Amino acid sequence: MKFAASIIAALAGIAAAGRIPMHQNDLTIADYVAQKEQIVRRAYRMTAGEDIPMKDYMNTQYFINIKLGSDNQEFTVVPDTGSSNLWVYSMNCGSIACHTHSQYNPETSTTYEADGQAFDITYGSGSVNGYVSRDVCSVGDDISAKMSFGEIQKVKGSTFLISQMDGIIGLAFDTISVDGLPTFMEQTSLEEKTFSFYMKNNPEPSYMVIPGIDESLGLEQIAVHDVIEETY
Repeated sequence: MKFAASIIAALAGIAAAGRIPMHQNDLTIADYVAQKEQIVRRAYRMTAGEDIPMKDYMNTQYFINIKLGSDNQEFTVVPDTGSSNLWVYSMNCGSIACHTHSQYNPETSTTYEADGQAFDITYGSGSVNGYVSRDVCSVGDDISAKMSFGEIQKVKGSTFLISQMDGIIGLAFDTISVDGLPTFMEQTSLEEKTFSFYMKNNPEPSYMVIPGIDESLGLEQIAVHDVIEETY
């Protein structure tokens, strides 16, 4: 499991006043063709999938932002391909880790629905415990689903305290979901249930695409590996 935090550096330069010459570069046929291809690729990219920014910490830990509820409560979560459940810290949580992160408040969301069944997950780095709640989860601008998710009341493990993540959104199969809760991808109205990650070298921005891949990169297929069983 990977955790992430975002580091942004801004640099500003000061130039002395003066006359700056401008040069004209004639547009060649090759330039025109390249620009046209770029426009087509961008158009395809917009229709094929939505870009979701990823926060990159030291090229090893990655987060995305999600929103929960009618009031768009924002959380920084790990997009985890090794688990299938969505959970965030609750405002009713008593653990220290919860109070140092964003917490879900069901009282401010008109789309919240109570469930109450127990929700417990144990990871290699600790465990989280709480109960199931239901609300609308949004990723990016246009992708959303009504979700049964874990509203966490208790946290064990120092990793959760020092990490800046507010929860996890599981992207693996329904077959490994705790208590058989539906996954985010399956609950969306997307016809194509796919996604792809593009992890760059900091400070170049990383991102994921839902659904599909980033066709604008013009990459050739290297290899395909069939999924032989829907487990871990």
